[in-house]
Amino acid sequence: MKSVFVSEFGGVDKLRYEDLPTPALAAGQALVKIAASGVNFIDIYFRTGLYPAPAPVVLGMEAAGVVEAVAPDVTSVKPGDRVAYAMCRGSYAEYAAVPAWQLVPVPDAMDLHTAAGSMLQGMTAHYLTHSTWELQPGETCLVHAAAGGAGQWIVAAAKLRGARVIGTTSTPAKAESARAAGCDEVILYTEQDFEAETKRLTGGKGVDVVYDSVGASTWEKSLNCIRPRGLMVTFGNASGPVPPFAPLVLNQKGSIFLTRPSLGHYCANREELEWRARDIFRWLASGAVKLHIDQVYPLAEAGLAQTALAGRQTTGKLLLEP
Repeated sequence: MKSVFVSEFGGVDKLRYEDLPTPALAAGQALVKIAASGVNFIDIYFRTGLYPAPAPVVLGMEAAGVVEAVAPDVTSVKPGDRVAYAMCRGSYAEYAAVPAWQLVPVPDAMDLHTAAGSMLQGMTAHYLTHSTWELQPGETCLVHAAAGGAGQWIVAAAKLRGARVIGTTSTPAKAESARAAGCDEVILYTEQDFEAETKRLTGGKGVDVVYDSVGASTWEKSLNCIRPRGLMVTFGNASGPVPPFAPLVLNQKGSIFLTRPSLGHYCANREELEWRARDIFRWLASGAVKLHIDQVYPLAEAGLAQTALAGRQTTGKLLLEP
């Protein structure tokens, strides 16, 4: 099967588009013929070695497709089922072996591209707004990269919770996308100091929670945007990982809380997975959330897709198609 993987870590020049053996099924797994795979920053982290894994590393953490075969002990899915999943590495390929418990059925009315583009970022937005900080009506959150794939989902999910949403973007065009997703206020961080603007927009109080996928470049000012006993959620490293810091800083900023969550820990069992997937599919079906697929690349052009994502040249979701 064709796949995209790295045998040594580094830039997009290290990506290899070559044949690898179709995965053999282990107990509890299903073989999925991939229709579309999502492109996410976590794929870049595995490519560069920021997130270590033994080589060769087949990239890709979310996809949708059709079940081709199942292990003898699997009864939850069967060949021919349309399924989607996230947080199982290896989706940059024609086939992937996935633990059957991680596969969720795709609604009949939903196309597989939409399902593939919704799982990782949709469920990330769900756990951030429903579990990490359970947003309440009237609370205010700051969402960095609000026009990006994850950002638009978080904005929409926060509005469904009744929150006020302040978003940051880099261009006027992206600001319009962020407003369309539901942002109440948008800060152009290339023209405005987002810390000063956030404080102005909250009357000096600060926000209840910051959702930050950017990392190093926004870290320090984000801490200054949080009200006393609020929460800093750093869940990505788009500009590089957050540097080491002294815990005393959290006290100095107002006894604020800090977490570095991941989707895997918030979809740790079947019940939690079904809850989040059911909600995001329902949001899409009702029109409460509108998925924007920015571009679909052939699998062989995974390097171009990752370059576009890392360069913040996109608004919405990127997919790869085998």
